[in-house]
Amino acid sequence: MTTNTAVLTDDAVLKAYEVLKPIVRHTPLQFSAYLSQKYGCNVYLKREDLQAVRSFKIRGAYYAISQVPVDVRQRGVVCASAGNHAQGVAWTSAKIAIPATIFMPVTTPKQKVDQVKFFGGDNVTIELTGDTFDEANSAALVFCEQHNQTFIAPFDDLNTMAGQGSLAVEVFNDAAENGTNVDFLFAAIGGGGLMSGISTHAKAVSPQTTVVGVEPSGAASMAKAFAVGHPQALTSVDKFVDGAAVQKVGRLTYATCQDNVDRLIEVPEGLVSTTILDLYTKLALVAEPAGALSIAALEVYKDHLAGKNVVCVVSGGNNDINRMQEIEERSLIHEGLQHYFVVNFAQRAGALRQFVSEVLNPDDDITKFEYTKKVNSAQGPVLIGVRLGEAKNLNQLLSRLSDFDANYINLQENQMLYRMLV
Repeated sequence: MTTNTAVLTDDAVLKAYEVLKPIVRHTPLQFSAYLSQKYGCNVYLKREDLQAVRSFKIRGAYYAISQVPVDVRQRGVVCASAGNHAQGVAWTSAKIAIPATIFMPVTTPKQKVDQVKFFGGDNVTIELTGDTFDEANSAALVFCEQHNQTFIAPFDDLNTMAGQGSLAVEVFNDAAENGTNVDFLFAAIGGGGLMSGISTHAKAVSPQTTVVGVEPSGAASMAKAFAVGHPQALTSVDKFVDGAAVQKVGRLTYATCQDNVDRLIEVPEGLVSTTILDLYTKLALVAEPAGALSIAALEVYKDHLAGKNVVCVVSGGNNDINRMQEIEERSLIHEGLQHYFVVNFAQRAGALRQFVSEVLNPDDDITKFEYTKKVNSAQGPVLIGVRLGEAKNLNQLLSRLSDFDANYINLQENQMLYRMLV
């Protein structure tokens, strides 16, 4: 197992592009009339969700494995991943007929495990170990040493970075063919492999392009590294945007992004959720949370985009349908429409009718109501969910709610209780 110490160059990205050109799909650079009208600019989507494994990760995985000497890779490759990188390694192992051992946390959803099995077939062995990615990653590294096999890093490796950067070659080639200059290039940052590759090529061929890295607010590890001057682990990570929820960016990716990335933007997970639903409804585009990050950033950065040509990398479309309820919930909370309270109700007939008539706005709706009558008590706590007709009516509702019960608890202000009760 070796560690790359050199700096990523555009020559390396172009070499990766040539290797990958007959292997991966040249995904479309698709003009979006809806998003262009919404933000007053020309928005183009780089549709990496249309890759064979529905994400850009196939590029870095295949190229990194292709650069391992044939006799060495025949002994087997190893990776740790709970998602798209695992699928890229699995697909590649089947494509070139080599064994791959993929370590995934025990907590990995069955859907993701099944996808890795599907892409890898008999070439892949899946090891479920540990409760977190870090634990699975540690086990993978130990396995590599014990079995003299090659570890395929998910982001902090020059070959992986170069492979991901091949998509930027397609972007700028396609833009040039259309006579379009790229003013802004938005892409997600997790560990930084994607952004390292595409920013290296972008600055080489179009230095005037503003390269914008987008992170979820609950996992902004590149922003942390920029702030302290080196990669540093976050103390906590919101794993909702699972494809970009990385606790610590890589040493190589940090250095490359520092040289080439012009802006970092943090996007709230709720806005990501709203964007996923909007893309599905308006464009019939199924994006995973990390895949929607770049488009969600347009809402944050919209004051700077008027009349510009903007490219957003839709990095993946592996979104589990079972997550849609959670996505809708986060979206409604972000938009200020969904709220949860614990309220004391009088234990008598008509108490709920009183609450509806005295507290709710006419267009509000009760979405959750949990109550157990207490023996020998005049009052009992109720868990109640309220969906507002309009977000601007919240202050009026809170004022009337305080009159109804001065000791009510707003669960949006107490995340521990929210997670336990809702």
